[in-house]
Amino acid sequence: MNTLTFEDFTLGHFGTFGPRHVTREEILAFAAEYDPQPMHLDEAAAKASMLKGLSGSGWHLGSLMMRMLFDGFIGRTASLGSPGVNEMRWLAPLRPGDDLTLDVSVAEARISRSRPETGIVTFKGTIRNAAGVVLCEMESPIIVRRRLEAGAA
Repeated sequence: MNTLTFEDFTLGHFGTFGPRHVTREEILAFAAEYDPQPMHLDEAAAKASMLKGLSGSGWHLGSLMMRMLFDGFIGRTASLGSPGVNEMRWLAPLRPGDDLTLDVSVAEARISRSRPETGIVTFKGTIRNAAGVVLCEMESPIIVRRRLEAGAA
């Protein structure tokens, strides 16, 4: 499998990844460790909350998205890291039993002014459940090595 470089990322839809099944047990485990709010840990409290039932943490959903990005393509990309996340929005609750699908588009791709051997690719990710409901949207740049020109050292 070839390594993806800056030149492989053109504007528009890049790929769809998943599905990724989410269990009640992993929602509870993540929440217990990282986001122990009642709506993520306790069925009765969750039912009484504005979420109307047990839901995964938004941070859990973000972590699942990152894993799907890595497994889908970042793991084979000449990525040098990311300067951060521009935007992340949680739009609907993550529920036990959800099957997640991630759509990824390239929103912007430009050569770095300060390091022209790299480019900055801004990805927009949209994660949906099996019913097609958008649960989360994220926009984030990554720094990607450019392809070496033929004959360059």
